[in-house]
Amino acid sequence: MARLLLIEDDADTAGDVLDDLRGRGHEMVWAATGPDGARAARDGLWGAIILDRMLPGQDGLRVLQDLRRDGDRTPALVLSALGDVDERIRGLRAGGDDYLAKPFALGELAARIEALLRRPVDSRATVLRVGSLEIDLIAGTGRRGGRDLDLLPRELKLLAYLMRSPGQIVTRAMLFEEVWNYRFTPKSNLIDVHLGRLRRKLEAGGEAPLIQSVRGLGVMLSPDA
Repeated sequence: MARLLLIEDDADTAGDVLDDLRGRGHEMVWAATGPDGARAARDGLWGAIILDRMLPGQDGLRVLQDLRRDGDRTPALVLSALGDVDERIRGLRAGGDDYLAKPFALGELAARIEALLRRPVDSRATVLRVGSLEIDLIAGTGRRGGRDLDLLPRELKLLAYLMRSPGQIVTRAMLFEEVWNYRFTPKSNLIDVHLGRLRRKLEAGGEAPLIQSVRGLGVMLSPDA
């Protein structure tokens, strides 16, 4: 099943959706405001995002537009009490993959999410393999050989980026932009901290190092056998 983000300010609606989708085997995370939802969307890897049209702090469509502008192609389902045709068009043009008017049946919501999860994300593979290393971006899981990797969302996102360019040098600026969505290079050890944690997890079974530092340039994922 998938890891899903729900951005919904109505606690009753959120509770019903969370209970139903968890009961169907999905891992759920809830954010109740636009800014909190935007942060959660950027900080994790999600199978899909469910977000309300009207949110406190930042409009749901603005949240979605900002994510799409930053290159995030996570499938998104827009919920709204505004169900007329013009509103549906607005939601889809803002970057929504589907639109569901309130009130809705929980079964229909689940079916629509399942349909979104069957679509390829941004026409790219959602299961990445490099040597004995494998990650599933929808399930949010990773393995090296026969060993499961306990990866946090940011670690999974970082590893996925490195796995898309095995054997190639990736600069710190590229990592800040693609993994953290920064458009500048801050004076911070943020990357070093995350790379250190990721290296320890990848090598916890005594395996050979995969992530190599290239002095003055960046890092590189070196495939194992």
